[in-house]
Amino acid sequence: MLNPAFILRRLSTVLAVSILTLTLLAATSGILIAFYYVPTAGGAYDSLQQIDTAVPFGWLVHTLHNLSGNFVIVLGLVQIVVMFLGERFRRSWLTAWISGILFTLSAIGLSWTAMILSWNQLGFWRLKIELGTIEAIPFIGATLRDIITGGAVGTLTVAHLYTLHSYVVSLAALGLSIVHLGGLLFQEKEMQAERQSTPAIKPVQQPATEQPAIAADSEAQSPA
Repeated sequence: MLNPAFILRRLSTVLAVSILTLTLLAATSGILIAFYYVPTAGGAYDSLQQIDTAVPFGWLVHTLHNLSGNFVIVLGLVQIVVMFLGERFRRSWLTAWISGILFTLSAIGLSWTAMILSWNQLGFWRLKIELGTIEAIPFIGATLRDIITGGAVGTLTVAHLYTLHSYVVSLAALGLSIVHLGGLLFQEKEMQAERQSTPAIKPVQQPATEQPAIAADSEAQSPA
């Protein structure tokens, strides 16, 4: 019968492979979208509409980019739970833990930086609300808001978030997904080496009782 912890450890490895696959899919589709995307306040919406309607298979690439970006967040959160239940919290597994948590945060960061890139009503007002929360941070809130927006929500805001989304957070997410999978594979090899180096404990065999011999001796010693 398989150990539940063993099944969960195998599941975490499968999830890590899925996370890396989705990250590569999101990166590849993002590069294809970047050929036609215009990171300006007026051109962002029109360029995405052109990708969805005029570019061959553009709608498919755009859909894959959105779905992979959303699903990778879900898998990242599930991965943390599975790693915990599978007892992947030993000191030697620190690399996989840290990279998994940082990857999930970077995936959420990718979703956050992409909210205004479509330049629609939903993204615009959501960003306005988020900026109000950022501005409420003591001491540095107003400065962070000005860095993100460039002073006001407009073309500079789209350019800043597009740069963070495409060149900073996405590269970090891709690197962390590779490190995370590599850490899990290294841990599996480490556990296999520990199991092979541990000698198997053989059960102690009890000596058989010599009841027939004892009975023969008792009969020989009894008087005729």
